[in-house]
Amino acid sequence: MMKPKLNQLYIPLFLLTSVLLASCKVSKDYQRPEVALPTQYRNVTFADTATIADMEWRKFFPDTTLQGLIQRGLSYNYDLQLALKRIDVAEQQVKQAKFLQIPSLDLQITGTYNRPSSNSLNGLSASNFLKSKHIENYLGAVNLSWEADIWGKIRRQQQATLGQYLQTYEATKAVQTKLVADIAKGFFNLLMLDKQLAIAKSNLELSDNTLRLTRLLKDAGEVTSLSIQQSEAQRESIALLLPQLEQDIAIQENALQILTGQMPNSIARNVQLSDFNASDSLATGVPAAVLSRRPDVRAAEMSVLVANAELGVSQASMYPSLIITAGGGIESFKSSNWFNIPGSLFGLAAGTIARPILARRQLKTNLEVAKIQREQSVIEFRQSVLNAVGEVSNSLVQTQKLKEQEAIANNQVTILQAAIANAQLLYKSDMANYLEVITAQGNALQAELNLAFIRSQSLIARVDLYRSLGGGWK
Repeated sequence: MMKPKLNQLYIPLFLLTSVLLASCKVSKDYQRPEVALPTQYRNVTFADTATIADMEWRKFFPDTTLQGLIQRGLSYNYDLQLALKRIDVAEQQVKQAKFLQIPSLDLQITGTYNRPSSNSLNGLSASNFLKSKHIENYLGAVNLSWEADIWGKIRRQQQATLGQYLQTYEATKAVQTKLVADIAKGFFNLLMLDKQLAIAKSNLELSDNTLRLTRLLKDAGEVTSLSIQQSEAQRESIALLLPQLEQDIAIQENALQILTGQMPNSIARNVQLSDFNASDSLATGVPAAVLSRRPDVRAAEMSVLVANAELGVSQASMYPSLIITAGGGIESFKSSNWFNIPGSLFGLAAGTIARPILARRQLKTNLEVAKIQREQSVIEFRQSVLNAVGEVSNSLVQTQKLKEQEAIANNQVTILQAAIANAQLLYKSDMANYLEVITAQGNALQAELNLAFIRSQSLIARVDLYRSLGGGWK
């Protein structure tokens, strides 16, 4: 009875070992870290799952001019384009990771010529056995190599690659939400500057009227030249606002154009700040929703998933690896016999179990570092959740308090405009001096400018709330 060859025993043994251990896992599967969240946001008396974050940005921003700016930004903004390219790179890496468990297959074609020294062992052997002073060898082979994923290392590598793709995808959505919010806030700020410029021009006309009246009274001998000088100074202080506001308008227009990927230029607009209404319908949902709706929070969670998978790779690297290799082809020391089949055929197969013994503690260090990095990613994830809830709470407070401020400021403007009319009548009747008129006009101007600012901030607070809840990427 013939004894089986050693390689006939080893290869089935290696295959059996890989099958028995293929389901072994040395690391834990990913689980979302626990995060302590309140049941509702601060100052919210009632909350359900409905939220404005579920609205598409076109519905949240119904104005066609603003929609055009946002759409142009989504098409041409360079930060967003770079983020999309990072997604393309990550997608290619995911495609490559799918083949990690597939054996590698190489084609090898080699021709060698060796002229050894006649006094060397190789030279003497060639002369005695080959009757030649040189040695030739021709090889054509197909080589296969496969690492059995016994400890789940390759699967963890695939999970890490997929997690990096998802992290990049969520990060891109976060870039879009910020871009949409920045364009909207810039647009509302531009409309606020338009309103303030209109207020300044109106008050400049009013100041011109007061100056003309003062000159008439001076001609009539009822006031002194000091009254004219004070009126002129008041008029110039208002006139000074015009170039300042025009400068701010041009800078804001340039900023919006750059956000939309365009060269700095003016922006055509047929809307005013008063055309926008900060309504009260601001459903926020529950704080737990930020875990699934906020792209930056999702990206932070994917970072935890990646760190968990990389920890699994480091843990699996501490255990032996099984690598199976095989090859076959044709080989000959004479080119004339190279394709002499079956004489030139050869084949080989081998299996290797290897584990580093002395690696300068590198594997242990890698494992400890991976554990720390996973802990870091968990902390960063929890911090991102805390920041998200805080941003929503801040935006809610802003929208509520700015609404109260707007009501007060609007009442203040009404009172001061009436005060201007009364002061002018009293001034004409010589029952009030020019300082009272100038003071009333200055106070009214500041009140109107402040009201325009508060209205714009109220709209901007709504935008911040929309973004902080995770809206803007749909």
